[in-house]
Amino acid sequence: MSVTEQLEILRRGVVEILLEKDLLEKLEKSVKNGVPLRVKAGFDPTAPDLHLGHTVLLQKLRQFQQLGHEVFFLIGDFTGMIGDPTGKSETRKALTREDVLKNAETYKEQVFKVLDPEKTRVVFNSEWLSLLKATDLISLAAKYTVARMLEREDFNKRYANQLPISIHEFLYPLIQGYDSVALQADVELGGTDQKFNLLVGRELQREWGQNPQTVITMPLLEGLDGVNKMSKSLGNYIGINEPADDIFGKIMSISDPLMIRYYELLSDMPLSELNRLKQGLEDGSVHPMEAKKALGRELVTRYHSATDAARAEENFVCRFRDNQMPDDMPVVRIHAAVEMGSATTLLCKVLAMASLVKSNGEGRRSIQQGGVKINGERVSDDGLEIACTGEYVLQVGKRRFAKVIFE
Repeated sequence: MSVTEQLEILRRGVVEILLEKDLLEKLEKSVKNGVPLRVKAGFDPTAPDLHLGHTVLLQKLRQFQQLGHEVFFLIGDFTGMIGDPTGKSETRKALTREDVLKNAETYKEQVFKVLDPEKTRVVFNSEWLSLLKATDLISLAAKYTVARMLEREDFNKRYANQLPISIHEFLYPLIQGYDSVALQADVELGGTDQKFNLLVGRELQREWGQNPQTVITMPLLEGLDGVNKMSKSLGNYIGINEPADDIFGKIMSISDPLMIRYYELLSDMPLSELNRLKQGLEDGSVHPMEAKKALGRELVTRYHSATDAARAEENFVCRFRDNQMPDDMPVVRIHAAVEMGSATTLLCKVLAMASLVKSNGEGRRSIQQGGVKINGERVSDDGLEIACTGEYVLQVGKRRFAKVIFE
């Protein structure tokens, strides 16, 4: 594949490529010499299960693999015991060695649902970091100043608010950057929240006389609410180990704009087909529900099997049909900017606005009693907030329906 074609694929869904001209030169050199690029992404095993938000980086790594490059899936078993301070307002609790190793094993099992195991080098950064002596760490710490560290947004906020910052937290970006030196990485991937750490890697490679890595930052995937970063703590996630029916049902519940976002970041659909899909959704020749079904089938097939995907779709269609949704379902249009004033709102409030319940309180009680569904999926959280975008089919009880469209 030509360099231009490779670059078009690698640009898909990215936030930044620093620097793109460097990546272009590296790709050209790779094609000329027949030597694949060394592409790295690190994951600290701080939790045992991965969700779709984690797979955004894995999907980009997979694209590099398909283009013939060498992928290093780095498990931060050493850095995991420090705890990544990125985005945190307080010092993270350090994990034990036993917790880290246990989580790392589950990571290895899960990542190969996305990556090609024969083209993936799984490495643990304890292989080189545990060999560093005290003098090595002091030498590493001398490469960066406290002033530079405080340029990082989360450190800066904590310092300004007189919140404690432990010395070992300053070491984290340096140690992550040293991983790039140890692996002689040509490219490193990370979320937008990792940009500072990734750039530290470039600086340290210069210090060691290496060609600085190209940094590619990927967006943080929004969860089911369409607003907040996908997170297990927020309950807006889709776990890759969840049952097939749950994955499919959750995909069917997302808003139309979020569906396109998921296609861009999670799907293997070629760019030409994705552009046709977008056009079809705009001109009405493609129904959003059919597009969501296709995405649901693809993701369930990836994390389970094609048989499970077909069964999950059939189960969803049966549940949807059994709800006996009327053809003359009332349509409620809500002007989000005028009537809501925020990016999300309480589901119980929307139920009242759609005249499915008489008040927010009745809406909460209906949710608590298990009588409310969104797009055919029952909800149980009476404090659930939904994104003020796209459209939802809401149901209260057996016979009260409304299609709510946020404009």
